[in-house]
Amino acid sequence: MKKSGGNNHSDRVSEFVLLGFPCTSEIQIYLFTLFSVTYVLTLIGNLCIICAVRWDHHLHTPMYIFLANFSFLEIWYVTSTVPNMLANFLSEMKTISFSGCFLQFYFFFSMGTTETFFLSVMAFDRYLAICRPLHYPSIMTVRSCLRMGACCWLCGFTCFPLPVYLISQLPFCGPNTIEHFLCDPGPLMKLSCVPASATELITAIFNSVLIFSTFLFITSSYTLVIRAVLRVPSAEGRRKAFSTCGSHLAVVSLFYGSIMVMYVSPTAGNPVGIQKIVTLFYSVLTPLFNPLIYSLRNKEMKDALRKLFRTLRFAQRQPLKN
Repeated sequence: MKKSGGNNHSDRVSEFVLLGFPCTSEIQIYLFTLFSVTYVLTLIGNLCIICAVRWDHHLHTPMYIFLANFSFLEIWYVTSTVPNMLANFLSEMKTISFSGCFLQFYFFFSMGTTETFFLSVMAFDRYLAICRPLHYPSIMTVRSCLRMGACCWLCGFTCFPLPVYLISQLPFCGPNTIEHFLCDPGPLMKLSCVPASATELITAIFNSVLIFSTFLFITSSYTLVIRAVLRVPSAEGRRKAFSTCGSHLAVVSLFYGSIMVMYVSPTAGNPVGIQKIVTLFYSVLTPLFNPLIYSLRNKEMKDALRKLFRTLRFAQRQPLKN
């Protein structure tokens, strides 16, 4: 373990060890292969959504603009953790610098926060489209959609400097092994040389307010949407509305169900193995499932993806010109 000289705030470790998944080298290779394939499929799936929205003018609507932003976010969200995790599978040291650890902490949780805001504005978009259809074109213009998207990115990346700063100022002068595959606030605070009850409380309150406020907004929006859909006289109209909203609700359930287990009370004493599995679920598997959920349940998206694949196949068949 390396330390820098001095006392108090300067007397701290200069690097951490991400324990990850301690197992035999054969299993490490297996896990490396499994998560490499998962990562590549996640990138491909979300890139396909972005390209379909970009190149199909029928999808140049607020709902799909939000979805393209969401897919772009998912690419960077999974990239903030998985490449480092893959490198650690092949490394004996498994170290990450002090600043690198807190940069990962900041970007991972900032993008997770941005995701909660995008899920909220996507719920608001569906509420306006279904509950206020006459006002929808004037309220949810492409310009206002872009502004809301920019606001999601800005707010997401300005929320987490305070928790990151508070935890980074704790005195880390003892063990430097994090029993996780990423720099998570719970395991980090457990490494502090002094009790960090105040920081734990502030972080827990911060996470609870953020998670529950956006979750309540989303559930309220969809409660109103479901009530409106049930009043639709046409069975086909109800089916189409439920199909569109069902995709979003599935993503919300996957994401919020797992983060509530972890971050409403980050040091609640969940077994380390459970923490890793839950974190894997929302940080690696959810970004993989999202393109599947949106493409399989959405006819317009399936049609756009078919056009995209036909275009790519046609381009590959064109003879090379000298």
